[in-house]
Amino acid sequence: MFLFEIFRSFLPIHNPIGFGAADFIEFTLAVGLLALALIWRPWIMPLVGKLSRKTAWCMLLLAVLPVLLRLALIPHYPIPVPRVTDDFSYLLLADTFRHFRMSNPVHPLYQFFETFFVLQQPSYSSIFPPGQGILLAVFWLCFGSPWVGVAFSIAALSSLTYWMLRGWVTQAMAFLGGIFAALMFGPLNQWMNSYWGGALSAIAGCLVFGSLPRLIYGRKYAVTLGAGLAIQLLTRPFEFVLLAASVVVYLLVERLVIWKQIGIAGLCLLPAIVFLAVDNHAVTGSWTTLPYQASRYQYGIPASFTFEPNPIPHSELTREQELDYEIQSQLHGTGTDSPGRYVQRLFARVRFARFFFLAPLYGALVFFLLPLRNHRSRWILFSVLLFVAGTNFYPYFYPHYIAALTCLLILAALIGGIRSGPVFSRVILYVACFHFVFWYGVHLIDWQPLEAFEAGVNIDRPNPDGRTEINQRLDQEPGKQLVFVRYSPRHEFEEWVHNSADIDGQKIVWARDLGSLEDEKLRLYYAGRIAWILEPDTSPPTLSTYQADSIPTMEQVP
Repeated sequence: MFLFEIFRSFLPIHNPIGFGAADFIEFTLAVGLLALALIWRPWIMPLVGKLSRKTAWCMLLLAVLPVLLRLALIPHYPIPVPRVTDDFSYLLLADTFRHFRMSNPVHPLYQFFETFFVLQQPSYSSIFPPGQGILLAVFWLCFGSPWVGVAFSIAALSSLTYWMLRGWVTQAMAFLGGIFAALMFGPLNQWMNSYWGGALSAIAGCLVFGSLPRLIYGRKYAVTLGAGLAIQLLTRPFEFVLLAASVVVYLLVERLVIWKQIGIAGLCLLPAIVFLAVDNHAVTGSWTTLPYQASRYQYGIPASFTFEPNPIPHSELTREQELDYEIQSQLHGTGTDSPGRYVQRLFARVRFARFFFLAPLYGALVFFLLPLRNHRSRWILFSVLLFVAGTNFYPYFYPHYIAALTCLLILAALIGGIRSGPVFSRVILYVACFHFVFWYGVHLIDWQPLEAFEAGVNIDRPNPDGRTEINQRLDQEPGKQLVFVRYSPRHEFEEWVHNSADIDGQKIVWARDLGSLEDEKLRLYYAGRIAWILEPDTSPPTLSTYQADSIPTMEQVP
């Protein structure tokens, strides 16, 4: 069946441009011959060299590039609609800061609003660290959309990757690395098409790793070093420890005794430490207890480190929360970690490297790894292994856990490209650019038959689960709405119960269906609202008017 679909897509009637198999073969050969011509008559690197001489213009160009490329996809891929639980929790965090609060009061009927990654007690708050929420809140306030903050973070990442690389390689190579960052983490990447972050931690890495080779040139770079560490602390507290350890090892390897710069960096880090402690106290009531630690105590999620036993929930779980707890507990495994399980988990995560590299860049990495000729290259490898080994104590893994390494991984690829020689490096460059242009073009013209064969891309089609129609229907209704979400017994992880920081003030309140007797309590609490029953597990999701006897009048959403 799989082979049938592959060959079927080669038929002219099954693709929008009418190409047959012979056309595809001829086109591929033509592109290959053109690439060879470019390789033997190089023109890109001289052009890059000219462009890279103006630092400010380079940084501006690299900031604008990924945003323009993503905006060009808007006709087929609109601004991302939050779908997963992480999205909703980060947006709650941003909305809380947008109201100039660090936490929200407990709702008197909080049991209706139980959902993933959100505390209901001792405050109504997200369980995540404040960094990403602050970013989204600032741009939400200024521009009316939290996604503007997402786009800005990608723009800053592309620009700051170039700045970081300027401290390590030539201007032209740094500009090329910035282009790779814009393409790899821009329009087709998960970090630009969701709200749960990654780019902000990568920005922290750029500031830190870009400051290290410059520390000897002035105290201002100690400020950027401290700023990078502060951003990492507020975004990924555990990985902050790994990043700080990498900095210490660098100073030892370089034999740098620069106490004034270290002191300045520490002073810049101090406000972040204070802010994190104040945020902890506002959310959990303890200066040192992170919100996700409170969630782990109450709900048993997120799972503990593998060198710790599985947590035991201390609150009554909903069916969906219980299922999530069981899944995370299985991933954690019984008891504590063993060397065998640790190594097995480590090898299973090799595939996530694909998130950080276009496929052709793997060739450059080989040349970086084989001749580790100097102490700086060995330090780069050490930093990567430190993050990989440290985050392997998580029972599960997402690429944003090691996002701080992003610019360092690009640096490794560039060093490998330089070592591979001019001809091979040009081959890698052209093939990598063609790889991106091809798949970006597929999305730009909305060529759906080829999307099934795509790898390393995380841009979803709009409305995959019917949320857009439901949201539009409710937005068009006059007055305020109350939606009871009724999950089927087979429902798993697609969460629909999500609310803003001010539950009572929002137009649409999403609540769990707890049965007609309990639901009446919430309906009477919101007596002025139009009440609905939503059944998200039907296809399409069904919205029906609420009746006190819980026998709804069905009304299929068109």
